[in-house]
Amino acid sequence: MSLDQARLFIARMKSDEAFAKRVMAIEDVAARLVCIQSEGFDCSEAEIKEVSGELSDQDLDAAAGGKSKSLFWGMSYSC
Repeated sequence: MSLDQARLFIARMKSDEAFAKRVMAIEDVAARLVCIQSEGFDCSEAEIKEVSGELSDQDLDAAAGGKSKSLFWGMSYSC
C-alpha cells in the first residue's frame, strides 16, 4: 500500500469525471476499495484519509469548485 498511490487516486478522482462517477456509484466502502484497487491503485482507506488531510486549502478550494460531491472519506471533488 502506498501514500503515493493514494495521491494518484485522488488526482484521478479530480481529473476524470467518468472515473469519479463510477467510483461514487458504489455505495459500500469496501466495494469502492476493490474498484479502486482493480484500477491499479494500491492504497488503503487509511492512506486515502491521510492524503486527503495533506491537501492545501487551495487544493480543497479547487476541488470543491462550484459544485462538489463528497468522497467516501470526507474529501470533495468537483463535477
